[in-house]
Amino acid sequence: MSGDQAGLNCPLSDTDIPRIQMAHGGGGRMMQDLIRDIIMPAFRNPLLEQNHDGAIFPGGEGDLAFTTDGHVVQPLFFPGGDIGTLAINGAVNDLAMCGAEPWQIAVSLILEEGFPINDLRTVIASMAAAAAAVGARVVTGDTKVVERGKGDGLFVTTSGIGRVRTPARPLPEAVQPGDAILLSGDIGRHGIAIMAARAGLSFDRPLESDCAPLWPTVAALIEHGIDLHCLRDLTRGGLTAGLVEIAEAIQLALEVETAAIPVSEPVRNACELFGLDPMHVANEGRFIAYVPANQAQEAVAIMHRFGGARAIGRVSEDQTGAVVLKSPYGSSRRLRLPNGEQLPRIC
Repeated sequence: MSGDQAGLNCPLSDTDIPRIQMAHGGGGRMMQDLIRDIIMPAFRNPLLEQNHDGAIFPGGEGDLAFTTDGHVVQPLFFPGGDIGTLAINGAVNDLAMCGAEPWQIAVSLILEEGFPINDLRTVIASMAAAAAAVGARVVTGDTKVVERGKGDGLFVTTSGIGRVRTPARPLPEAVQPGDAILLSGDIGRHGIAIMAARAGLSFDRPLESDCAPLWPTVAALIEHGIDLHCLRDLTRGGLTAGLVEIAEAIQLALEVETAAIPVSEPVRNACELFGLDPMHVANEGRFIAYVPANQAQEAVAIMHRFGGARAIGRVSEDQTGAVVLKSPYGSSRRLRLPNGEQLPRIC
């Protein structure tokens, strides 16, 4: 750019100003760049730099965990749940990934003028049931109403506090070479269920979201003495984000066996039909656990009681920060975050 072009006589046009694009969602590379380049520098502090699903900090009688999550899913009601179930489980699951038993939850509702009262009653009932299912309480919140056409029905934000029950904090920095990588069940069901509901699609075999609380599974692992080095739920960005984010945080390579990753037939067929990769598709009831190799078999057996858990890989000593997918035929490729999210507005 010349001096004249850079001068005050040639200001940037409106189309030259960088803006947030709807196509780039929470699981894509652009969102990770926004967090790293804009958000983290502004708020930098040791708790934020834990780079986890929630912040873990000392409490009066042990560590506490705190998290918050916004929910803008469309449609609001989908096979296997609704925005209320999703919102409570979102906070519960983020706390569970911190090794924390859900305790107190706050709820913020942004309602669009004209939203049906009966739909609101249904959503609130779903939230109450989801909180009660894990022994948590909704103790405070806020409600706002915006003009018709400005709120897309209903937006929900939930924040949660939990009591950490693990002996050590399950953070990315605790992951070690040789750790086993465990996956709690089949992937992609939530994203595909949302897509099918939007498009009015039906399947020969009914497909529902995997939306569910993860704390019961984590609690069972803790109860049996499994050393949970790190936990990560697989929401936006799916299994890809859950693996790549950890690998980049710890700067160790993760070796993952593709044949070990369970994908149901309806999800696989839908992904092939729409050109989606199930590795990138969002989940709302799945997580990965990094545990010592000598505890992997026991941990899988415990997790299997709550779903089709599998050991899918290991942490390598290679200091590359890469995720390497290994096929049954001996080939391998590097797994990368997509530039944008395949399915926006899925949670």
